[in-house]
Amino acid sequence: MSSFVGVLVSDQWLQSQFTQVELRTLKSKYVSQRTLSGHVTVGDLPSVFKKLKAFSEIFTEDEIKDALGESYQNMDDEIDFESFLRAHLNLQNRAIAKSGGSKSFSSFLKTATTTVHHAINESEKASYVAHINSYLAEDKFMKQFLPIDPSSNALFDLAKGGVLLCKLINIAVPGTIDERAINTKRDLNPWERNENHTLGLNSAKAIGCTVVNIGTQDMVEGRPYLILGLISQIIKIQLLADLNLKKTPQLLELVEDDKDVEELISLPPDKVLLKWMNFHLKKAGYEKQVTNFSSDVKDGEAYAYLLNALAPEVAGPGALTTTDPTERATMVLEQAERLDCKRYLTPKDIVEGSPNLNLAFVAQIFQHRNGLTVDTNKMSFAEMMTDDAQTSREERCFRLWINSLGIVTYVNNVFEDVRNGWVLLEVLDKVSPGSVNWKQATKPPIKMPFRKVENCNQVIKIGKDLNFSLVNVAGNDIVQGNKKLLLAFLWQLMRFTMLQLLRNLRSHSQGKEITDADILNWANNKVKKAGRTSQMESFKDKNLSNGIFFLELLSAVEPRVVNWTLVTKGETDDDKKLNSTYIISVARKLGCSIFLLPEDIIEVNQKMILTLSASIMYWSLQNSEENSPEASPVASADGEHETDLVNEVSDLANEVSDLAIDDDASEKVSSP
Repeated sequence: MSSFVGVLVSDQWLQSQFTQVELRTLKSKYVSQRTLSGHVTVGDLPSVFKKLKAFSEIFTEDEIKDALGESYQNMDDEIDFESFLRAHLNLQNRAIAKSGGSKSFSSFLKTATTTVHHAINESEKASYVAHINSYLAEDKFMKQFLPIDPSSNALFDLAKGGVLLCKLINIAVPGTIDERAINTKRDLNPWERNENHTLGLNSAKAIGCTVVNIGTQDMVEGRPYLILGLISQIIKIQLLADLNLKKTPQLLELVEDDKDVEELISLPPDKVLLKWMNFHLKKAGYEKQVTNFSSDVKDGEAYAYLLNALAPEVAGPGALTTTDPTERATMVLEQAERLDCKRYLTPKDIVEGSPNLNLAFVAQIFQHRNGLTVDTNKMSFAEMMTDDAQTSREERCFRLWINSLGIVTYVNNVFEDVRNGWVLLEVLDKVSPGSVNWKQATKPPIKMPFRKVENCNQVIKIGKDLNFSLVNVAGNDIVQGNKKLLLAFLWQLMRFTMLQLLRNLRSHSQGKEITDADILNWANNKVKKAGRTSQMESFKDKNLSNGIFFLELLSAVEPRVVNWTLVTKGETDDDKKLNSTYIISVARKLGCSIFLLPEDIIEVNQKMILTLSASIMYWSLQNSEENSPEASPVASADGEHETDLVNEVSDLANEVSDLAIDDDASEKVSSP
């Protein structure tokens, strides 16, 4: 059903050493080798392990062979999957030791989610439980399980059903999930539970959470550190939602000129929060600069000054005069509560410098008393500086897609962060491994402007090598931040990756190029074979606006995924909106990580319809290959993470569906 398929190992300890993404990747390697020769021997492992970037950067093939020789006397011995995992684990530990005890050597293990005992921060857990108890107290389904006792493991047990995560996502970003698609009943069967987790994980990606190396089986097992990590990200997104010019144009008061405005737009929300805090602290006479939500606020002085400046009616001299940090922290929290700020932390958390909880605390103060004035002139300027709805949606889509790829650089604003070319080179290297000449690239920070141009010139060169249509486009266009050209280039990049992944399904494409007509014919044939009557004349067929065809297509690839009692005829605008919203959640529930909006379906945007169809096609074909005993695993371009690319395909295919090349931009960049 889902692209997050659980791999179970009989040895529970062994299974606990790997996340589901890692297990599925290694399972794919094992099955691929077994398919080639009918069995897997110890002698096969050096070449298999050498292809993993985690080991290729540390060991030679001979070194891997020598390491295995210490455990196995006969290289011809046949090994099963669990022995394969143990051999990998042993080599992994050697790699950690060889690299000085650090896991940073491996992109495969960069989230450090294996072979480590993860301590749970009880203060954070208690804070998140309080958040859940407060925001979901009136939820018709969840209230039967609330309040949660923070001293127990009830939070993790409740998360195993998948409903909690979906509900929290909708609290953070309302409307993300059509709640009709959530399986809400007290006793869920494994199928329904898996659907909820798939929907939740894909929706978490759609609001900007990082869910690298997390699968549904990890959630079913209720792994505390993974669940707390996800909940922390969701709550952070909720609390920082207003820290941008679109939601709070008064933030312009923090800057003095146009250049500073551009910097403000490119800052991530937590950095905007720090800038806001320092703005008021400076006005209040606080001489220090707060650069983090940990060591710089441990003594509580910054909070005392901040509250005294923002809310003198609830603050007092006591917090400023006391010399005891714990006493000061206690007074600060009491003052904040008088502003109706939710208590996300204790005095101990302030004194110990808990970064997540201190950030949540400052965000609460911002929400209740930001202390910014409403300047009509500046408000108008803020409106001019923010993008129109279409451009903003496209920027958001690309940002989420790029961040989902697992590249090193985190993108906060596409239009600002790609201008030095480095991020685009990272993306190109991810989707077309080996295409970037890193010796000719300059890593940020880049002071010399011509180095940025050099990076961007290489981006354009690679684009042309990939047969992108780039007419009269130069690297300087990217450096100058030409938005239309950037959006057009990235659209082609995602489309290239989507079609490449479809082509790599060898049993279906025989390695041939996939065309738009292939996707159209596949979708129509799939619906027809399911006994349905809808057909898609083209990707701009206005009849698609009612959503019926896509619901029939989704039902055709997985009959149980659509509840037809919830589907309308799509005759009115409201009915079309209901169907389109349901399509998005059903697709995510199926396993597609999409960033499509209901309006995209209602308006029948040709490119969006094309890529939505392609994404469903990929999931269907990939799922049929996984279920076929004769099928071999799909190989990734770098010979490394087959499953990583499988899980990312919907990001690469569906996020593209939010993007269309503007007519003006097509004068210089035309779609292939």
